[in-house]
Amino acid sequence: MTGHGRSYGAITVINAMPCGIGATIGVDLVTNSVFDAVGKERKVSIRNDPSEDDRMARLCVSAAYSRMGVPEPPGWDLEIFSQIPVSRGLKSSSSACNSILSAVFDGNGFEIGTMEMIRMGVACARSAGVTVTGSFDDACGCHLGGFVMTDNTKDRLMLHRNIGTHDVVIYVPDEKIRKKGLQTDTLKASAQIIRKAISVSKTDPFSAMTINGKTIASASGIDDSWAETALMHGALGAGVSGSGPAVAAVFNRGKAKEFIETCGNECIMTRTRDAEVLMRPETEEGQE
Repeated sequence: MTGHGRSYGAITVINAMPCGIGATIGVDLVTNSVFDAVGKERKVSIRNDPSEDDRMARLCVSAAYSRMGVPEPPGWDLEIFSQIPVSRGLKSSSSACNSILSAVFDGNGFEIGTMEMIRMGVACARSAGVTVTGSFDDACGCHLGGFVMTDNTKDRLMLHRNIGTHDVVIYVPDEKIRKKGLQTDTLKASAQIIRKAISVSKTDPFSAMTINGKTIASASGIDDSWAETALMHGALGAGVSGSGPAVAAVFNRGKAKEFIETCGNECIMTRTRDAEVLMRPETEEGQE
């Protein structure tokens, strides 16, 4: 039976590296996966970026079969296609994990809780070495949509709510930033400012996005001028997403058109994605 899985992208409101708390906003960039248990070889095709390492994808397939208590078949085909640029800070790995796991479970007719599946994907990303923080915030943001805040030190969902539909413009430079070898000392030194941004984000995530973006850009040596230009053109919030180099800006609906015309071909235009189902925050004592 062919299995289909889908997840989405997200942009950063709070980078989790400085103090362990992360927050994201879901966006309408899609990752689709198709899984077939066929043949005698295990094949991974990453259609949008064939040069990418497929180790994480293989870990996801193995983890899914382990969870189902079923031997992994000798042969299978996995196809992945994503609209999310890889290694730019737009949660491509988290989205891929969610999508792949969903496809394998779907192909086997196996039902699993949303949060359990998200945590499985986070574990696979950690094993593959594609995350510094554990990316629980990213994985939740991609799959749940809306505004999400998590405690990545405990893999705990702290807050999940909708924010409505807004235009999103993302500047995507050509270069990639890999998580392996990423210097985190300067980011952790900015924890005090990020804690203030966390407080702001609970009532004004767009302003927090700007504060976070400026702080991460300064700590990482990333050019923040694109975000400043977006704010001058009416963006509600703008800043570096993840560890960069992508920079995202959020506008009221219909207000991004004038700005996108000045951005050139290095920009993607999408929109925020609210949650289909709002998940309850998880308690300190246990995870639901």
